[in-house]
Amino acid sequence: MQKSRSGTSSSTTDRATAYAKSVVDGKTVAGPHVRNACRRHLDDLKRGKARGLYYDREAAAKAIRFYEERLKLSDGQFEGRPFKLHPSQAFKTGSLAGWKRADGTRRFRRAYIEEGKGNGKSPWVAGLGLMGLTADGEAGAEIYAAASKKDQAQVLFRDAVKMMKQSPDLKKRITASGGEGKEHNLAYLAKASFFRPISREAGKTGSGPRPHFALCDEVHEMADRSIAEMLERGFKFRRQPLLAMITNSGSNRNSFCWEQHEHAVRVAAGNIEATDNDPKYVGDPVDDTTFSYVCSLDLGDDPLNDPSCWPKANPLLGVTITEDYLAEVVKQAKQMPGAMNGILRLHFCVWTDAATAWMSLQVLEKAIVEFDPAEHHGKRAGLGVDLSQTKDITALGCAVQSGVVESGPHAGKPIVDAWVEAWTPGDTISARAIRDKAPYETWVRQGFLHAPNGEIIAYRHVAQAIAEYGHNFKVIALGYDRYAFRTSLEPELKDIGLSITQVEHPQGGTKKGKPTEEMIREAKAVGKEAEGLWMPASVKLFETMLLEGRLRLRMNPVLISAIMSAVTDSDRWGNYWLAKERAVNKIDAAIAIIMAVAVLLSVPPETGGNYQMLIF
Repeated sequence: MQKSRSGTSSSTTDRATAYAKSVVDGKTVAGPHVRNACRRHLDDLKRGKARGLYYDREAAAKAIRFYEERLKLSDGQFEGRPFKLHPSQAFKTGSLAGWKRADGTRRFRRAYIEEGKGNGKSPWVAGLGLMGLTADGEAGAEIYAAASKKDQAQVLFRDAVKMMKQSPDLKKRITASGGEGKEHNLAYLAKASFFRPISREAGKTGSGPRPHFALCDEVHEMADRSIAEMLERGFKFRRQPLLAMITNSGSNRNSFCWEQHEHAVRVAAGNIEATDNDPKYVGDPVDDTTFSYVCSLDLGDDPLNDPSCWPKANPLLGVTITEDYLAEVVKQAKQMPGAMNGILRLHFCVWTDAATAWMSLQVLEKAIVEFDPAEHHGKRAGLGVDLSQTKDITALGCAVQSGVVESGPHAGKPIVDAWVEAWTPGDTISARAIRDKAPYETWVRQGFLHAPNGEIIAYRHVAQAIAEYGHNFKVIALGYDRYAFRTSLEPELKDIGLSITQVEHPQGGTKKGKPTEEMIREAKAVGKEAEGLWMPASVKLFETMLLEGRLRLRMNPVLISAIMSAVTDSDRWGNYWLAKERAVNKIDAAIAIIMAVAVLLSVPPETGGNYQMLIF
C-alpha cells in the first residue's frame, strides 16, 4: 500500500502526536517550553505543508519500534528489560524520525534536549546512535558520541555498547573493537559504518569526522562551541545529518549551552523574543531545522515546597527517578544552602549563577557540642591546617573517630568528633577587630583564639601544637595546601625535629592533591585508581556527615563564625568549594576542620601513627 505524505495508515498509533495533545490539553504536566514544543508540533501538522514539511507517521512508528523491539536496557532495576519508551521519549523519537522535508529527507538537523538529572537522556540518545548506525539507511554512516571530555563521551558510548550486547539482533550485526569493558568502536560492516566516542582533538589532524549522527552529551560542560563546530563541519558530506544535544541545565550564561538553550526556547515558542521569563507562544517558524525539548518550571513554581511541579523538570518521574529521591534532595537543599544551587540546576532545570551562603544555622547548631579533646587521647587523628597570610588567622583542625552508628539507615558508619585551634598576631588584634567587625579580643580572653605577641603569625606556635597532637594522638596525616606551607610551616616542623605524614589537600576546586604512597597502595589493593584529596569532595563529605548526624563539632565561636561566613564558589560541572564574599570574612577555621575530617576518613588505616618524634 502506498503511503501518503501525511502518513494516513489507520493502523499506526501516532504516539508523538498523542503526547503533544495530552500536554496541550493539560492532561500531562509539562513546563512552558515543552508545552510550546507540543503546540508547535500540532500547528505544523496543520500548516507545515505550506513550508514544504510533512509528518510521516509510519517513519515515526518505525523509529519507536526500533527502541522497543530491538533494544534492551542495562544496569540496575532495568537490566535486560525492553526499552519501552516513555510518552515524552516517544515524542522526541517520533518527531526526529517522522518530520520530513519535501524531498523525503529528515527535517530536523539539530535537536536540543534539556531535562533534569536521572531522566534517561544518555540511554535514549545512545539508542538514537544505534538506530543511526543500523536502521537509518545511511551507507558509511559515522556516528559519534561527543562530550567536553572523552570520559563523558565514553559514558554515552558505553550505554550503546551495553544495549547492543543485550540485543540478539544487533549483536549479530555489529562488531565491537576492544576488550570486554574497553570497547572503543562499534562497526556495522554490512554498511561500512561505525559508532565511536570522539575527543576535541579529533578534528586537528587529517580530514576530520564526517558525521551522520553527532551525539553531544552534557552540553553544559562544554567550554566552548569547538566540539559542535568540528562535527557540524563534516555535515556537508551528508544528506540528512543530525546533531543531537542533551544536557542538564547549566550555571554559565556566557556559554555555548546557554546560547543553544535560548535558541531552543525561541524555536519552541515560534517567537524570536521568547525568554524563560516570557515564553509566550506565537507559532512563527523561527528555525524549521531545530527540534526543541526544554524542560523548565513556570514562573512562581516552588520545587522546594510544591512537589506538583516536579514533573515539569522530570518527565520520567516515577519511572527512572522516584518522588522519594527528589524529596531527599529537596530536604538537603533546605538544610544546606550551599547545595541548593546545584540541586535546583540538576534536578529542577533552574539555570543558576549566584553564590549562596554555605551553611544554615539550623543545621550547624545541631552539631555543636561541648567535649574535652583529652578524652580522645590515643585515638587515630587527622589534621588539617589552613595557613593564612601572616597578619590574619591561621587554623589547625583535628578529627577523631569517636564511634559508629549502631542502628538505622546509617548503621556502621563512623561518628567523628572534630575541633579547631586558631592563631592571630597579638600586637595588631585591636585594629583588626575593628576592621573585621569580629570580637577577637573576647575570643582570646575566653581561650578560643591564641594571640601570641608579634605583628605577624609565628608559625612555630602552630608547629609546636602539631607536635603535641603527635604525642597525644595517633596522627595519620597532616592535610595541607601548598600555599605558604613549604616556606612557612614545613621549615618550622623540621626545625623542631617533627617528621609527620603529609598529604596535599588543595583548598580551591580546580585541582586534586597528589595521593600519598599509602593511598596508592590501598587503592591498588582493591582494584581502584588512587585519587588525591580535593575540596569539593571534602565539603560534600562534611555536609553529608552533618546531615546524617554523624559529626560533632566542639563549641568554638571562631569556628562558628568561619562556617557562617563561608559562601560557595562553583564550576560549570556542579563542583563547589568554600569561598568568602569579602576580605573581612575569615573562613580559615572552616577550611581546616573540613580538611581534618577528610584526612581522617580518606587516608588508609595502615598509615596510622606513621610519624616519628625525632626531638620532642
